[in-house]
Amino acid sequence: MRLPALFRRREVWVPTPWGLLLIVGAVAALIVAFALNAYAFLSPHQPALGRDGRGAHTLVIEGWMPEAEVAQAIPFIRAGHYDRVLTTGPPINPLMDYGGWHTYAARAAAVLRRNGIAEPLVTTVDSPTVRRDRTYTMAVSVRDWAARSNVQLEAIDLFSVGVHTRRSRMTYRLALGPEVEVGTVVAWPIEYDPSRWWASSEGARATLYEFFGLAWTACCIWP
Repeated sequence: MRLPALFRRREVWVPTPWGLLLIVGAVAALIVAFALNAYAFLSPHQPALGRDGRGAHTLVIEGWMPEAEVAQAIPFIRAGHYDRVLTTGPPINPLMDYGGWHTYAARAAAVLRRNGIAEPLVTTVDSPTVRRDRTYTMAVSVRDWAARSNVQLEAIDLFSVGVHTRRSRMTYRLALGPEVEVGTVVAWPIEYDPSRWWASSEGARATLYEFFGLAWTACCIWP
């Protein structure tokens, strides 16, 4: 009685030195292309057109950003056509010293008012504390505020920072629905140089994290 064969011979293809060089060159080219284009892809500056072609009348500012990044919205507010500015954000951890502000939305509004943005223009939209899907929760808070206030959001401009912008836009589109046009206005990140994001741990961490976050939002967040 013959025992079954435990091994069999197969032909295996391996690259030649020239083939290996070509593979390494192609991988290197992909890495360089990724490094040069990642920031531009993740941070699209694309304000909404609006139904009348004059742009969005509502600007939504993500209030969790550092004050210096929030302040970058001021020139857009002064030069724009906004009827209202909404600042969003959850409660601030009381152990963190943010000048006595209880929410990131209130802190962002204070930054705007301190720099001369008129009080009636700015409205705070607080969101609850959650462990995950924080941006989606803030977007839902904006949607609920509009419903309570009888405000029809035909188009908004979302003010976010750097590589977080594309994921925020996707999230707001999920929360607000296809009938609301979501444009983007981008703040320049203060913690790293976007043109060389790979040269600092802050830039690399933020960029790679947002790529994974974008994939997670596209695949796993459902309204």
